[in-house]
Amino acid sequence: MSFHHLESADDPRVADYTRLTDVHLRKLREPAEGMYIAESSRVLRRALAAGHRPRSFFLAEKWLPDLADVFEQYPDVPAYIGSAALLEEITGFHLHRGAMAAMQRPAPVPLPELLAGARRIAVLEDIVDHTNVGAIFRSAAALGLDAVLVTPRCGDPLYRRSVRVSMGTVFQVPWARLEEWPGALAVLQEHGFVVAAMELTGDAVDVDVLAARNPEKLALVLGTEGAGMSEATLAAVDLAVKIPMRAGVDSLNVAAASAVAFWELRNRG
Repeated sequence: MSFHHLESADDPRVADYTRLTDVHLRKLREPAEGMYIAESSRVLRRALAAGHRPRSFFLAEKWLPDLADVFEQYPDVPAYIGSAALLEEITGFHLHRGAMAAMQRPAPVPLPELLAGARRIAVLEDIVDHTNVGAIFRSAAALGLDAVLVTPRCGDPLYRRSVRVSMGTVFQVPWARLEEWPGALAVLQEHGFVVAAMELTGDAVDVDVLAARNPEKLALVLGTEGAGMSEATLAAVDLAVKIPMRAGVDSLNVAAASAVAFWELRNRG
């Protein structure tokens, strides 16, 4: 195994792990450099199980026994080892979930390929909070969605926080970033999807009403935090759908709403 013991936070070999808490920087760097960070031993293992390739490993020495089998499987991939203080200086936070790995991003899945055979998909419109993105992917995996699409301004599903919150399930659900929005809605409709916006409009139907119709193919669009769905999107969808609220509460967090809707609107074919 290619083990390397770190002695300086300026070591250029660990550039993939520097300033991980700088969200703006990492959002620009990681897609451009074709990589992402898998944080925690569990997430790392799920990334490897999904067939993703590691660029390097990054950990404190105490975690070496826990991942001995992984290092045996990838003997040519460097593993950088340092003290807890040094690793924190490099990343910007204390590592307490085991090892990290810099992973190669998988090749994007072409949209027609992703839609082929799909019955239930989610579309995330400009959801920028990576915690919400990760939570939605976890619900999508647990409740049987076939794919997730993200709009051009949506948060990165492979950003470290998204991956961690999803518990690595982001590797299980096929996803793609749309190049045009809301123009891509027409592509979904051409593929036979009923497109429903999760939004509180005057003509929105209750989620159980749409569930009773059980469309053969359904794409559920979830809007950004705060502002909700754009007017252009609402004009392009087939209908709006809502979760009935009680006790004067007008809405749920988008991640919580997604879980309710994914369950209620599951394919019952």
